[in-house]
Amino acid sequence: MRPVPWSRMRDHDMQTASSLGAFSRLVAVSEATNMTTAEGLQAMEAELAELEGDGRREIAERIKTAREWGDLKENSEYHDAKNEQAHLETKIARLREKITAAVVVAHTPAGSSDVVGFGSTVVVRDQEGVEQTWQIVSSHDAAPREGRLSAESPVAVALLGRAAGEQTSVTLPKGKRTLTVVSVS
Repeated sequence: MRPVPWSRMRDHDMQTASSLGAFSRLVAVSEATNMTTAEGLQAMEAELAELEGDGRREIAERIKTAREWGDLKENSEYHDAKNEQAHLETKIARLREKITAAVVVAHTPAGSSDVVGFGSTVVVRDQEGVEQTWQIVSSHDAAPREGRLSAESPVAVALLGRAAGEQTSVTLPKGKRTLTVVSVS
């Protein structure tokens, strides 16, 4: 089953997809920019609600206060607040676009797939024998220091579709690294 853009997915479709186990785990990397988990989508929606609610109220209050100070031509507080309002509205518009274009991808239950894909937790060993564990997630959810690697990153792209025991090479800013997939869950 191919992932469906969030804007076209209904609750019934999500329940059906969940009952089937998952969407296809190997999604084209060009689509990776829109992939997210249900939790990631909820986080984006919560952030949007915060920006549209409290964020807009705070800016409106700053603009109102600055207007009360008089001459708007030389009122730096007013101009700063208007600039901040423009930045906030841009951030809201970009977040809305991300949510509209989001492709919700369910995690495959542990042990049901033996290849690296979106949502997989993979243990790799580099050529020096150092092991690292990463979960492949959307760029919005990525936090490499916490073990969440963006599906768009060079390492994740190199690992996608690999099974335990396979090796892959990836070119990074510090040079080329050879990674061996130890396990996939």
